[in-house]
Amino acid sequence: MLFGFLQISLILIILVLVAPPLGYYMAGVFSGEQAKLGRIFQPVERLLFQASGINPHISMTAWQYIRALLMSNLVMGLFVFVLQLAQGFLPLNPTGLGEPTWDLALHTAVSFITNTNQQHYSGETTYSYLTQAGGLGYLMFTSAATGIAVAIAFIRGLTGQPIGNFYQDLVLAITRILLPISMIGAILLVIAGVPETLAGPAQATTLEGATQFIARGPVAHFEIIKQLGENGGGFFGINSAHPFENPNNFSNLLETVIMLVIPAGLVITYGKMANNPKQGWLLFWLVFLIFTFLIVITAIGEFEGNPIVNQLLGESAPNLEGKEVRFGWALTALWAVATTGTMCGAVNGMHDSLMPPGGFSALSDMFLQIIWGGQGTGTAYLFVFLILTVFLTGLMVGRTPEFLGRKIEKKEIVLASVILLIHPIAILIPAAITLAFPEQLAGISNPGFHGISQVVYEYASAAANNGSGFEGLGDNTVWWNLSATFSLLAGRYIPIMALIFLAEGLAQKQPVPETIGTLRTDTVLFTAVTGGSILILGALTFLPVLALGPITEAFELIHLSGN
Repeated sequence: MLFGFLQISLILIILVLVAPPLGYYMAGVFSGEQAKLGRIFQPVERLLFQASGINPHISMTAWQYIRALLMSNLVMGLFVFVLQLAQGFLPLNPTGLGEPTWDLALHTAVSFITNTNQQHYSGETTYSYLTQAGGLGYLMFTSAATGIAVAIAFIRGLTGQPIGNFYQDLVLAITRILLPISMIGAILLVIAGVPETLAGPAQATTLEGATQFIARGPVAHFEIIKQLGENGGGFFGINSAHPFENPNNFSNLLETVIMLVIPAGLVITYGKMANNPKQGWLLFWLVFLIFTFLIVITAIGEFEGNPIVNQLLGESAPNLEGKEVRFGWALTALWAVATTGTMCGAVNGMHDSLMPPGGFSALSDMFLQIIWGGQGTGTAYLFVFLILTVFLTGLMVGRTPEFLGRKIEKKEIVLASVILLIHPIAILIPAAITLAFPEQLAGISNPGFHGISQVVYEYASAAANNGSGFEGLGDNTVWWNLSATFSLLAGRYIPIMALIFLAEGLAQKQPVPETIGTLRTDTVLFTAVTGGSILILGALTFLPVLALGPITEAFELIHLSGN
């Protein structure tokens, strides 16, 4: 047990060391302060803007920013949708795969353009190299950059600046953050043993004399942006549990840290851009503590194992069902909380096999969306909770609700409420419909309370733009593909539009001078109150679902084991 927690501690220490420097670097990128590095990237950026006829120096209004975001995402999504349906006639298809069904193609295109990468298919048996690397891999960059752009626009609005230009933010996020890190990371993964080839499946002869075909492909560069961009969609069906995606402990360490570093760093980016590093660090440690707590309860649950199995064995043993032995219970528990906390969605073990504390942590991560949250959008959601906390505490103590010198009024609260309310709507309504017709719609493979978790998890994963799942669910059906598409779109674009309007509204407000009646938000006390607000406004919304799922499942296991 001690060695497992030492492994977890090492990765958390590395995260604390590498996330802040990246956060400061990202602040410099979007503040125009990276002059030396800028000279390296500017020729490419200038060429892109000239070719597209876009003037990146013109700041947009909220409507213009949203329109640019939605139209660009629509065009990119349509491109990948058509690419899927035409892959049977296109090159780089060594196994001659045909086109998927229209509903699967639609779900996949929407899933990847929303930075979710929820997969109702196995990559190696469904999509060609061209579709995966040229289509889905392309969306992995642009969808992640879209989330970063939204976070930066929101931070600018909070600090009273114009929200900026979407196209400039999108390009800078790719050329100066995602692409350079991905190039270095892909090389490290190739060195670690991850394949990068356009050759078809390898053919091998087994000890019994049978012929076996081993799938491979251009995996390394796909894998690194999958983790860095919090995309999560695996080249292979079993994702980062596959030895060609994640062959050893070095690759697992790299992929875990890479998955966490941008969302954790963006909290520090806020502190730098707002000229209030103290508040950035306080929020960083708030999220870090919640994150660590969920890791601990998940890891303990996996280490103690299944009480029914332990009773049959006559001894206590870790839960290794659905896990790769090269990672074990500790690194699988850490990955499960990290991938659902960052909304990456990649897996190095099967979440369906997690003990109830692990299922509780994974669902809680996706319900809250701020531990550390989606690529860019998680940072914005964190400040939505902060704004609501300012309003609530201001009312309770009789102080003016102000954030960064700007009054929080009716419009801001309405937009913040929309952001928080759309999430349970996108999860609970389709889940209720599905569970009302379990034989016709659900496709549940586990009976009882775990089956409820399977269904709720799938919609929570879609609405939170996460993409992982309690596998075993029969989700490649017209119902699942279309209903999950609804949750994907609602969970992504409605909050983004509200965030941009909220940012513009705050930016246009006249700052008011700080007085004795101003409620300071960069204190330990206020940060602790924010943590309480997150639990009250976020966690309690979904408490009945957690009670019907992993909490009751835990009590059921205890009862059946006779303890």
